[in-house]
Amino acid sequence: MEKEIRAEDLQRFEDLFNESKVSQVAMNAVAHAGVLDAARNVSVERNNPFAFSIEVDAGKVCDQKQSGRCWMFAALNVMRLSLMKKLNLDNMELSQNYPLFYDKLEKANYFLENMLETLDEPREGRVVSFLLHDPLGDGGQWDMFRSLVEKYGVVPKDLMPETAVSSATAVLRKYMTTKLREYACELRTAHEAGEDMDSLRARKDAMMETIYRMLCIALGKPPVRFTWETRDKDKNFIRIADITPQEFFRTYIGWNLKDMVTVINAPTKDKPYGHTYTVQYLGNVRGGAYPVKYLNLPMDDLRDLTIRQLKDGRPVWFGSDVGQFSDRKGGYLTTDAYDLGGLFSTDFPMTKEQRLDYGESLMTHAMVITGVDLDENGKPLRWKVENSWGKERGRDGYYVMNDEWFGEFSYQILLDRKYFSPAQSEAFDKDPIILPPWDPMGSLAQSL
Repeated sequence: MEKEIRAEDLQRFEDLFNESKVSQVAMNAVAHAGVLDAARNVSVERNNPFAFSIEVDAGKVCDQKQSGRCWMFAALNVMRLSLMKKLNLDNMELSQNYPLFYDKLEKANYFLENMLETLDEPREGRVVSFLLHDPLGDGGQWDMFRSLVEKYGVVPKDLMPETAVSSATAVLRKYMTTKLREYACELRTAHEAGEDMDSLRARKDAMMETIYRMLCIALGKPPVRFTWETRDKDKNFIRIADITPQEFFRTYIGWNLKDMVTVINAPTKDKPYGHTYTVQYLGNVRGGAYPVKYLNLPMDDLRDLTIRQLKDGRPVWFGSDVGQFSDRKGGYLTTDAYDLGGLFSTDFPMTKEQRLDYGESLMTHAMVITGVDLDENGKPLRWKVENSWGKERGRDGYYVMNDEWFGEFSYQILLDRKYFSPAQSEAFDKDPIILPPWDPMGSLAQSL
């Protein structure tokens, strides 16, 4: 074929299409049903039964609504189980609005500090352009969340409930992003005019006052001390009085955040297994105790570690590319949910490594693995997944994920490092290799 598409090329394409009855049937089906419904595999339910040999009781499903807070919802869904067990509760939710407030506040500060650190970088250069692209998105990773919890604690949902804005964050993101880009322009312009760093930091203080005010108006003021009252499964009254969010976390959830770490699977040549990695400019809390860090391991290691933690009665936070071959409404994360290859008379042969290298896949969404079905040899067949899209999707909000999909489209898990082998633990303690800001492992979980 020549450089341009010629008339004879178009005629050849059309002739080949007209010769294929399968393609014409597919065209008619898609015209009436759309691509996914036309390609839906009717045997997916039979091939992926909703049954698991190991399950963790995880409580009722939550709903992140029109916000990209999946990483927060998933983390809080795991955390609340410790509280529910300690207080004998049937169900409860930790406030998702509370960490949203401080995440936006900290991200604004993080962005402005990045601007101050890159004042001499060209505005049109890749680094500054990257930082300006999305300074205040909803998304995040585990290490960002545990830095928030370490600094600010957690509160029950009653103490900072959802608002119209927390449940639909697009407008807030828009105007706070507008403000931050304005501030970036102001700081860089003042620097070019010769202002020193003390003067620029005075400007930044005033900027952060405005950011805090905007957040209070949109999300409400977060509690500093509170009293929480509830009843347990046996109707016994519980009052937890005059406590801070930090004390509440330490007393009633009690996680050792230092030992809660993440493992990734990135099978690319630039990231050898057995090494730890971090990503430049990825984070939210300046001076936080937990900079982003993860250990890269083969996928079979991620499977084994997940099973170990599930067998101990503990669910597993994980990050995946939820948009790949998944049936959101029916609740199937399976490679056989749709026969797209059959519909289009082609195939989709890229490997996981190739998809990462060529921008076809990365982590977009965080959920919780609450169960697994093992065969007679202890190998996983499928996994039970708690999502945060409400009970109307899937089976009361729960999904089934086949093991092939888990291997192809999952990238990160959170676990207690006590489940590491000695070699894995030693590898995690290595100093991390720094990846550039645009590396796919720096992607944030934020799917709606």
